[in-house]
Amino acid sequence: MLTPQLTQDGSYTFFSPEFQELFHSHSGAKQEAEEKFVKPCQLQEKARAKSSLKILDICYGLGYNSAAALDAIWSVNPQCYVELIALENDPNIPNQSVAAQLLKQWGSDISDSLENLAQTHHVHFPKFQAKLLLGDGRKTIQTVKSLGHKFDAIFLDPFSPPKCPQLWTVEFLTLVTQCLHHQGHLATYSSAAAVRVALQLSGLNIAPTRGVGRRSPGTLASFNGQNLESISQQESEHLRTRAAIPYRDPSLEDSPMVIHHRRKTEQQESSQETTSQWKKRWSKIRQAAKSLD
Repeated sequence: MLTPQLTQDGSYTFFSPEFQELFHSHSGAKQEAEEKFVKPCQLQEKARAKSSLKILDICYGLGYNSAAALDAIWSVNPQCYVELIALENDPNIPNQSVAAQLLKQWGSDISDSLENLAQTHHVHFPKFQAKLLLGDGRKTIQTVKSLGHKFDAIFLDPFSPPKCPQLWTVEFLTLVTQCLHHQGHLATYSSAAAVRVALQLSGLNIAPTRGVGRRSPGTLASFNGQNLESISQQESEHLRTRAAIPYRDPSLEDSPMVIHHRRKTEQQESSQETTSQWKKRWSKIRQAAKSLD
C-alpha cells in the first residue's frame, strides 16, 4: 500500500518504490498537473472554440492530469464533450489513488467519473467517455493508434528518462505523435535534450514551458509551431551535444538496460560536444556578458 505524501500546495502524491521517484514535484502535485500539462495544451481556449475534445493521458497514475483537464475544460464550457484514453502499466496506482480519496479535491462530478474509470476501466456518461488501457505503454499506444483517434491534447508523463527510458524513445514517441491532431499539443514535464530531440525526430516543433518546483522548464510540442515560444540559444545548442542523443528501441520490446546500453555506446562513439563542455562554454559566455554590464 502506497502512503500519500503531502506536497507544498496542499495536494498529495505517492512515492514509487519501483522507480524510486515521486509521482509529482514536491512543490505541488495538483499545481504540476495544471501548469505542466493542462495550461500548456491550451485546453480552456480549445474548449471555448470546440464542442468536443479528445485527450490522451500517457502514464495516467493517480489521475491528476486528467482531473485537472476536465476541471479546466468544464469551467469554461460545462457542456463540452470529452473523450479520454488513459494508458497505465500498474492498475494498483489509480486504485490506490481512489482508496486514498485523492481525486476528491476536484469535486464529485470529476472524482466520481475517474474513480469509476479506475475500477471498471471504461465509463460512458452524457458528456464524458473514457477508457483506461492497462499494460506496457509500448503495446497500448499501438492499440490507440489502430483506433485512428487524433487527440487535441497528449500528456506525456512517464517516470524520468533514466528510470523509464522505454517510454522516451524515438520509436515510442513517433507512435505517440501519429495520434496527435494536426492542431493539437503534446506536453511533458521533461526538458531533457534526448527527449526534445526525439520529439523533433518524430515531426514536432518544441517550446519550453514554465518550470514547476525546479528551475528547468517542461516541453510543449506541436506540428505547426505557431504561437510556440522559441527555446533559447543555450537550449538550442544543448540539442547538439551528446546529451541529446536520443533513446532508441527499434523493436519496442527492449529492456531499460538494453536501451541505456545502446545510447551509451552511441554517445561514446559520438564526436559531438559533451554536456560538461557545453556548460563550461556557456558559463564563460554569461561571465563575459556580466563584465559588460
